[in-house]
Amino acid sequence: MLKQPGSFKRLLLAASIAVTTLTAQTAVQAEVGYPEKEELKFGFIKLTDMAPLAIAYEKQYFEDEGLYVQLEAQANWKVLLDRVIDGQLDGAHMLAGQPLGATIGYGTEAHIVTAFSMDLNGNGITVSNDIWQQMKEHIPVGEDGKPVHPIKADYLKPVVDKYRAEGKPFNMGMVFPVSTHNYELRYWLAAGGIHPGYYAPHKGDTSGQQQADALLSVTPPPQMPATLEAGTIYGYCVGEPWNQQAVFKGIGVPVITDYEIWKDNPEKVFGVSKAWADQYPNTHIRVVKAMIRAAKWLDENNNANRPEAVDILSRPEYVGADAEVIANSMTGTFEYEKGDKREVPDFNVFFRHHATYPYYSDAIWYLTQMRRWGQISEQKPDSWYMDVAKKVYRPDVYRIAAEELIAEGKMAASDFPDFASEDGFKAPQTQFIDGVTYDGTKPNEYLQKFDIGLKGADQI
Repeated sequence: MLKQPGSFKRLLLAASIAVTTLTAQTAVQAEVGYPEKEELKFGFIKLTDMAPLAIAYEKQYFEDEGLYVQLEAQANWKVLLDRVIDGQLDGAHMLAGQPLGATIGYGTEAHIVTAFSMDLNGNGITVSNDIWQQMKEHIPVGEDGKPVHPIKADYLKPVVDKYRAEGKPFNMGMVFPVSTHNYELRYWLAAGGIHPGYYAPHKGDTSGQQQADALLSVTPPPQMPATLEAGTIYGYCVGEPWNQQAVFKGIGVPVITDYEIWKDNPEKVFGVSKAWADQYPNTHIRVVKAMIRAAKWLDENNNANRPEAVDILSRPEYVGADAEVIANSMTGTFEYEKGDKREVPDFNVFFRHHATYPYYSDAIWYLTQMRRWGQISEQKPDSWYMDVAKKVYRPDVYRIAAEELIAEGKMAASDFPDFASEDGFKAPQTQFIDGVTYDGTKPNEYLQKFDIGLKGADQI
């Protein structure tokens, strides 16, 4: 657990308020209002994409906002969500699907909101050495003798078919039922003709394995490599550093990154309860301000700060993996098969491409995947998707935070979307591994494009 010293800083803050000649910055902050709650505890999971929290803490961006923060690693995503709901945590690093799933009542029901997207990309799919050797028979190679990327699930399908013919289950791991990892793994498998299974919550079946060719189940991120090594699962989808850890341990091969499945996909968000956001609006804005600054620091000057970030994240109180392992992806490269390291400069994006803005279209994509795989049991009109997105995603809070940073001279207007014209929807996105275009304004039309998955009035 990390804690910033509060009492001395509060004395300094009180003294500065007493000064009759206020600086321009203090005047701007007074417009937002002083934080209703100064001492905060935020949770995270030991993954590299918790970096905006670590950097906002280490660079004292939270303190600049009059906030005195504890950062505390959590055992798993369920514990983390439960502790935000019951108030033990003020907020947390969350899977993008968690606020949405909770708000619509899939799993634990509670109204969670997010005003800050923590990153783009950052995940990978890894298979065991044995599965990799079986896949390689089907993968084309380039002139350099190395596998041609991206590696599609088409090359895994003969392996899965063989296991099924022999009556053996093909087990794979993902981190949580409403995780990006679950939906990315399902997307990749389905694009290769491998059915990842359906959920049927209306029948009390939340296994997600109905009609499945590959059986997906939950494994906490840090336990993925050991579970793979034990042979309990044959592959997994997880964030870093747990794909690169498999390479370093010599137990598995990352075959594809989520950047190659859906270029610049949203990954984690910072979530708080709706009740907390309503009770502490100024505090919420100030938290977002600090994290925006941290995200910019992580990406600025063409990732020049990433080596320092790697050193910070490698500490046991944060991710706790070897710096060498974390650097393999955080510094713009990614190692697939041992020795096959390739340039992937946008594997981790924290600020570029307006990564921190909470787009409604991002929220709606997750909801379409919940519907596609049966977590949403019945057909919903397009208006329902929009309504849920607006309940959960809070670009209004983000805009206030961003405009304050601009007024204070800490950021430029060009760092952000044009708030006067921004409607919360990205232009139709085309860079998916299966070539399907996603338009967030037409969720039901989007679902109709898939051969595998629920659509229309389909129900399990």
